[in-house]
Amino acid sequence: MKKEDFIQFIETLQTQICDALGAEDGVAQFEKDQWQREGGGGGLTRVIQNGKVFEKGGVNTSVVYGELSPLLAQQLPTKGSAFFACGISLVIHPDNPKVPTTHANFRYFELYDEQKNMVDSWFGGGADLTPYYLYDEDAIHFHQTFKTACDSFDVSFYPQFKKQCDEYFVNRHRQNESRGIGGIFYDYLRADEKYSKDFWFEFSKANGQAFLEAYLPIVKKRRNETYTEKNVHWQELRRGRYVEFNLIHDRGTIFGLKSNGRTESILMSLPARVRFDYHDAPEKNSEEEKLVNVLRQPKNWI
Repeated sequence: MKKEDFIQFIETLQTQICDALGAEDGVAQFEKDQWQREGGGGGLTRVIQNGKVFEKGGVNTSVVYGELSPLLAQQLPTKGSAFFACGISLVIHPDNPKVPTTHANFRYFELYDEQKNMVDSWFGGGADLTPYYLYDEDAIHFHQTFKTACDSFDVSFYPQFKKQCDEYFVNRHRQNESRGIGGIFYDYLRADEKYSKDFWFEFSKANGQAFLEAYLPIVKKRRNETYTEKNVHWQELRRGRYVEFNLIHDRGTIFGLKSNGRTESILMSLPARVRFDYHDAPEKNSEEEKLVNVLRQPKNWI
């Protein structure tokens, strides 16, 4: 696998996802915003706003490279003097509180020494679901889709990467409350004697191609559910937790900002409407409390 192969994969996937979600919305379409990074590279940000189904969402690709700053080097598990990184990152915030928010990203990274020799490379990625109201069958469908993709490579992958997702997307400052109901998450997957770089590339492609199958049926099922102002209020409160995780804990956000990435594209992941009420808590035995109970005790959905 060459880095150009991964670039082609993410560009094709971006088009497929934007076309499918735009068709599902039926009103708004993904706008294109090409940008260049000072220091090397750039990307294509595609954003949908104020649609019939999707209030705000973005599907971004980036291909960036350059010298490794001391600040950025501290974030990496290895040493080098220059880097190359490419990936696709998406966040979709639907309008209806009964439709979950989702996030996914798939990326490839290379590090080089001062002579421009590659000294390290790895893959990372995953996808997760953040519902505001919990439907068990939706959670099962989302997890089963990615389990199927993982199982086609190694049956040990799904439980391993599901656990890593549960451990990563956590607001530890909120009594270890998960951001959502998980999915899969992996990072620093390197070629070794067992698995080649081509193997991890195909694994990344399979999970990227599973995204629409995992998410779009849930959107179709829930988009016309009725909801109240109380439901919207709860959605905005939960979105506040989403913002907290992205700005405090998310490694992708931190990497993007510290690598002199494009701030507008990086922060497109934040929802348009959000609340931060003081000492908010769900009512006892409510649907809202049902969700929070699961967020504080990750569940095996399959």
